[in-house]
Amino acid sequence: MDKPINLTTTEFVTFSQGLRLDSGRFLTPLTIAYECYGHLNAEKSNTILVTHAWTGDAHAAGWSSPEDRKPGWWDDMIGPGKPLDTNRFFILCSNVIGSCKGSTGPTSINPQTNRPYNLSFPVVMVQDMVRAQKLLIDHLEIPSLLAVIGGSMGAMQALEWGILYPDVPRSIIPIAGTGRTPPMAIALNGLARQAIFNDPLWKKGSYKPDNPPVEGLALARAVGHISFLSSSSMEIKFGRRYSAKDGIFDFFGKFEVERYLDYNGSTFVKHFDTNSFLYLAKALDLFDAAWNFDSLEEALARVKCPSLWFAFSSDWLYPPEQTLEVADLLQNLGKPVEYHLIESQYGHDSFLVEPEKFIPILRRFLDHLAG
Repeated sequence: MDKPINLTTTEFVTFSQGLRLDSGRFLTPLTIAYECYGHLNAEKSNTILVTHAWTGDAHAAGWSSPEDRKPGWWDDMIGPGKPLDTNRFFILCSNVIGSCKGSTGPTSINPQTNRPYNLSFPVVMVQDMVRAQKLLIDHLEIPSLLAVIGGSMGAMQALEWGILYPDVPRSIIPIAGTGRTPPMAIALNGLARQAIFNDPLWKKGSYKPDNPPVEGLALARAVGHISFLSSSSMEIKFGRRYSAKDGIFDFFGKFEVERYLDYNGSTFVKHFDTNSFLYLAKALDLFDAAWNFDSLEEALARVKCPSLWFAFSSDWLYPPEQTLEVADLLQNLGKPVEYHLIESQYGHDSFLVEPEKFIPILRRFLDHLAG
């Protein structure tokens, strides 16, 4: 399982027995893509599971090939001497089910039809993603996790690890997370969905892979991306600058912030599947840690391990008060919990843009855990 941090390989495992989902449907066979970094110790006690956000993947660190333009999405956090130190810890990151980045999702072949699932793929929930991850760590014969850490949708997964498998993680570290998706976030995802549904190329999910609904997906991504930012971060990055390519009195001229969203959307559609985007958005909207429980308190009562929560002052997608609500409930239940509000101007994306602001707290927490 040892992997050099500078050049990584995505691995795959398929579970023929599949997985029963919260919807009641079976997903079988089930493939999970994952990457690992560092060394698993003799006691198999030093694993940190990294859980990714909405459109992330298993490639969290290092380089897949010498031709890559950039490393994995959390490369500044994972590696020798970095906060998730591969000299000490065995880092594992898997792609969630429902994605298009190697794990079973809408683009996978439905064994009953020998065609892509498309919209016949079952609705998955964050809880289902975590159950699939449990299959993976059981396959790797890892009995416990030193920590589960992730931001945004990754924070939801970290929390669910504490609820669904209270005896497995020795800590959870949710970053920019919430106990349930708020209506504002659902509303924005609803707009993103309509952008895709209104693209004539979507064809109710049966679009041709070589002719996807790129305009609808690009607009949907732009809606989502706005929610990751903040007014302050937009002011810092763009202000009211008008595009140098356009005349101010050109009716179709654009501000720099508009061109940025256009560029971000046009880049995104080249590497992400539209139906997968929709399924993961649905999983986000459905997330409620109280699912299958009578209350959030009842769900959180199952958490046994210490938890470390980070929220960001300018995050309006999952505002700090929502993170604090969960931390307060855990504290009231007598659970070991830390909550830290990080001052940042970069909105929901702060955990990716300014990790240096919470890294010292994270290092201390991991040092205490590892002994």
